[in-house]
Amino acid sequence: MSKPIQFSATLLACAALSFAGNPQSPSAETSVTISGKGITIKYSAPSMRGRQIFGPNGRISKDPTYPAWRTGADDATALHTDADLMIGSLSVPKGDYTIYTLVNVSPWQLIINKQTKQWGTEYEAKQDLGRVPMTVTKPSAPIEKFKITLSGAGGNQGKLQLEWENVVASVPFTVK
Repeated sequence: MSKPIQFSATLLACAALSFAGNPQSPSAETSVTISGKGITIKYSAPSMRGRQIFGPNGRISKDPTYPAWRTGADDATALHTDADLMIGSLSVPKGDYTIYTLVNVSPWQLIINKQTKQWGTEYEAKQDLGRVPMTVTKPSAPIEKFKITLSGAGGNQGKLQLEWENVVASVPFTVK
């Protein structure tokens, strides 16, 4: 006779939350239209839930050896642009990409990666379109839930911003 499977209380609690329609990292989306062209980012938005997120040296405390943060949770964060962009100094042709962030360097680096539709930890540096430095500041109060914002900054200019815990990181972009 086989032994019954034992599940931890944490696993059961997480499963109960997911089945109750309250996922740990719900789906989120941000979009902006600039010069008549749409730009959209789809991601999963984790919460701090009492954890330290950005540990010593700006690393994600969950896995300090991982080379790039998936910039959210679950599936890789998806960027779609209907226009050619200049993100910082990086030329990004219209199309679909994933976003990662290198947080264990100063300044932080936003990574635009050509691989799409993968799980968030399936990062392949050889698929990078490129990397651009981000401006990092501190918010006035801790930010519980991870948030990405795309916003217009006048004319054909915009800003991509990441906010979580004790960090606000941003990079300007231009619609070509």
